[in-house]
Amino acid sequence: MFTTRPELLGTFGMVASTHWLASAAGMRLLEEGGNAFDAAIAAGFVLQVVEPHSNGLGGEAPIIVAPAGGDVAVVNGQGPAPGAATIERMAGLGIDLIPGNGLLPACVPGGFDAWMLLLARYGTKTVGDVLAPAIWYARHGYPVLPQLTEAINGCAGLFQREWLSSAALWLDGGRAPAAGTLWRNPDIAATYERIVAEAEAAGPDRERQIEAARAAFSTGFVAEAIVEFVEGDEVLDSTGRRHRGLLSGEDLAGYQARAEAPVARDYHGLTVCKASSWSQGPVFLQQLALLEGFDLEGMDAGGVDFVHTVAECAKLAFADREAWYGDPDHADVPLGELLSTAYADERRKLVDSMASFALRPGMVGDRQPVPLPETARGGWGDPTLPPAGDTVHVDVVDRWGNLVSATPSGGWLQSSPAVPGLGFCLGTRGQMFWLTPGHPNALAPGKRPRTTLTPSIVLRDGEGYLAFGTPGGDTQDQWTLTFFLRHVHAGLNLQAAIDAPMFHIEHFASSFSPRMHDPGSLVVEGRFGPEVIDALRTRGHHVTVRDGWSLGRITAAGRDPSLGIVKAAANPRGLHGYAVGR
Repeated sequence: MFTTRPELLGTFGMVASTHWLASAAGMRLLEEGGNAFDAAIAAGFVLQVVEPHSNGLGGEAPIIVAPAGGDVAVVNGQGPAPGAATIERMAGLGIDLIPGNGLLPACVPGGFDAWMLLLARYGTKTVGDVLAPAIWYARHGYPVLPQLTEAINGCAGLFQREWLSSAALWLDGGRAPAAGTLWRNPDIAATYERIVAEAEAAGPDRERQIEAARAAFSTGFVAEAIVEFVEGDEVLDSTGRRHRGLLSGEDLAGYQARAEAPVARDYHGLTVCKASSWSQGPVFLQQLALLEGFDLEGMDAGGVDFVHTVAECAKLAFADREAWYGDPDHADVPLGELLSTAYADERRKLVDSMASFALRPGMVGDRQPVPLPETARGGWGDPTLPPAGDTVHVDVVDRWGNLVSATPSGGWLQSSPAVPGLGFCLGTRGQMFWLTPGHPNALAPGKRPRTTLTPSIVLRDGEGYLAFGTPGGDTQDQWTLTFFLRHVHAGLNLQAAIDAPMFHIEHFASSFSPRMHDPGSLVVEGRFGPEVIDALRTRGHHVTVRDGWSLGRITAAGRDPSLGIVKAAANPRGLHGYAVGR
């Protein structure tokens, strides 16, 4: 089968990410004797510099790891809502749908502390080692992606009128930097450099340096600048009004990333591991449970039966996501029941030969799901305000058998004004909370929003086998599921499974403001061809055909211990994701 690139094979190590410079930075750490965790951290910080429209230092970074000879763990890099963030506070501001940008939807930035926890617990390098590549690109320049130019151009008017700190950071004479030219971010370079300096001032001990770096962010100069900005500025957001943020120094000081056990499900001799219900990760496992009852190996992985079956099972699983998922520290999420075989067997009976247009969450025992609005509510207010940004991803495998998968996001340059002097923006993940009392994902102080970010680890015979993920918001656990199913059932290698035509549904409310949805929708790449597309329409799907290379930005890295091989692949879509290795 022709693929756009080869599946990379080697014995030393592999890094795959959504940007070639980040992959190269990760590989540099491997070549310098670092392990997969060191490499992922270095790549993660470079992604903040070279894809600032898709992630930033003020965002979040859910990470899942499979250390060689150890247990799979999830590093929770999703920061919680501020202590002042309540449904009543939003009601008092006249808000019934949390805006998608500005300062009001900012949660505690969780990504930096997550990377530092990963470094402390699993890495071998110093803070200075893992930040060096990001500092170099921020200080000396990196080539501007066309997507970055487009994002800045879409914000230019807003920056000049309202978000002046962002105009100073991103505009050159009132215009975005041209694609392919070099751009620098001296402010974030200085932020990274000061973090390294404060870390090294703690002495030669690596662990003390990491703790000093964490303190510089959570209680030191970074936190001080964030609080001064949030408390002092009213910022125009998608309500069409100006609001201050709710973050406080206490919120920042009180947050620490932590390692948690994953949720997992066995499937055809493999064990898939995901983050818990504070992410959308379990929806991947619910789809697997439903699909176990169908003969996928007897279906053409690019045919109408396969697409229809996967889409209809996705509708059921995502309906449960909407009804039941939330931060398990704050809500009684019946995850055991939702992932059970008995529950899947009952739900599977709802799948028939025609497309469903209903959002059908299931009952769990005698528990009824809390009703949510049936249609999207609210809007952008000021139509000149930009939409949400995207996400990045990195996967690494090393010669020792360590695997790591991370999906950093948030803190996009489109999300809120740059924090003066720091060179980055705060996140807007709070927009994913509902303001419906009693719902598992209802806004509450100290609660994590149910994020869309969802890295994946797969085990075979109890050992790390595969790490993968993608940007894409609500589509992440659709695109990666299709990739995984084609790898398992059709025997496609990693690159072929990534390259194959992709599809997804937009049947349920988006996790992003203004929470649009399109019942019965099915979005497909044109490479499926007219026969498949027409047959899907005959089955009742509202099919939207997109460009043949437009859906999905998956990367993957894995290993075959029996052969002593490591491998990786990355998406050609978008023209900047790459895998490297040897």
